[in-house]
Amino acid sequence: MRRESRRQNLKGKMQTDKIILYTGIGIAILAVIVFALFMYSKELSDDVKNSTMSLEKMASIANNTQNTESASSQLGKSVEESQNESNEMMTNQTSNTMNVTNTTNTINRTNSTNTTQTKNTNSVTTNSNTVAQEKKKELNFGKPADGEVVREYAKDNLIYSETLKEWTTHMGIDIKAEKTSIVKASEAGTIKSIKNDPRYGLTIVIEHEDNYQTVYSNLLTSEFVVEGETVEKGQSIGTVGNTAAFEIADEAHLHFEILKDSLPVDPNIYIK
Repeated sequence: MRRESRRQNLKGKMQTDKIILYTGIGIAILAVIVFALFMYSKELSDDVKNSTMSLEKMASIANNTQNTESASSQLGKSVEESQNESNEMMTNQTSNTMNVTNTTNTINRTNSTNTTQTKNTNSVTTNSNTVAQEKKKELNFGKPADGEVVREYAKDNLIYSETLKEWTTHMGIDIKAEKTSIVKASEAGTIKSIKNDPRYGLTIVIEHEDNYQTVYSNLLTSEFVVEGETVEKGQSIGTVGNTAAFEIADEAHLHFEILKDSLPVDPNIYIK
């Protein structure tokens, strides 16, 4: 019985030891597994962190790269814009310089042209004045008939008229001459008119240069010339008569007038 009891106790003890052993082994294995899992988890966590850091670095690097590229682009753009602006400024300055130069040249040409035209105009004016002066100098009126002046020019002072029996003006001079005496052109010109004036009888009017006219009245005949004819100084144009109604009481004479711009002037001033 004792032996059996011992065997059973021993068997029971062995079973208990086995259980303890197995339990210890199981705990050890479990501990190893837990440790392994812990280490694996830690490594995995580190890898995840490392991966995250790598991603962050990559993102940072990418951002830096983009920022760098952006900055580079902006810098390049700024530089390019600066160059373009500089080129535009240089172009504008060149254009303005060219415009100023062209304007200056145009002004110079205009001034030169105006100066030339002014010189030419002045030259023409001077020549015209010279020619006009020469023409004026050429007008040298001569006495149209031989004889004594018996009645003077009287515009401001009245003279007595034997025909009218009153004091009146006298817009010419009267040159005493025999009937049929030759009357000559006082200056070269063109016969403007030949007419019978109701006051001064048969009258010839000659037009001259510089708006001068000469009037020959109280004529007997005018057969030597016709209207529109050009006559020379001293050329015969008619004969002395006594046809003037306003001077019929006077002796035969030539009534002679000079007009400047259609206004009568004193013939004594112009007759040389």
